[in-house]
Amino acid sequence: MQQTLTFWGGWLYRRAENVLMAMLASMFAVFILQIVFRYLLNLPIGWTNEVSTILWVWLVLWGAAFVIREEEEIRFDLIYGAVKPKTRRVMMAIACLSTVLLYAVSFPATIDYVTFMKVEKAAYLKIRMNWVYSIYIVFVAAVLVRYLWLSWQALRGKTAEDIDPTKAASGV
Repeated sequence: MQQTLTFWGGWLYRRAENVLMAMLASMFAVFILQIVFRYLLNLPIGWTNEVSTILWVWLVLWGAAFVIREEEEIRFDLIYGAVKPKTRRVMMAIACLSTVLLYAVSFPATIDYVTFMKVEKAAYLKIRMNWVYSIYIVFVAAVLVRYLWLSWQALRGKTAEDIDPTKAASGV
């Protein structure tokens, strides 16, 4: 059972990366198209800016929801890395449960706002804005599931590996 879940989890993760890659490639293609029309043909087109912006929002939230792993997230871990594993588990559980609480409290209002945005449409594409912002609902749901799982893991005594400051990467 564990092997099957691992296989399908990896498969879903790779598909989420594929979707992210397709959004990035599309955003790049539209950006290049915008440059060609504006500077080479002297025919500025507005829909390319709108598509780029929408794809950027979706790219960031989709990536944060499904592609970025916990150890890849940016955090201030100077204190976290200096404490004992038991204290680290308590800190992780508190942080995760706080995140779950905040997102859970805001979730109904988020759904209300996104559904309310059906009254607005994008200027060029005429797409209803509730479709554009619907990715935020997916993002919040994914964050809730992820942090519930992480808090469960922390409460059971499992956390990320011990932090080795000599192996830490700056991301630069």
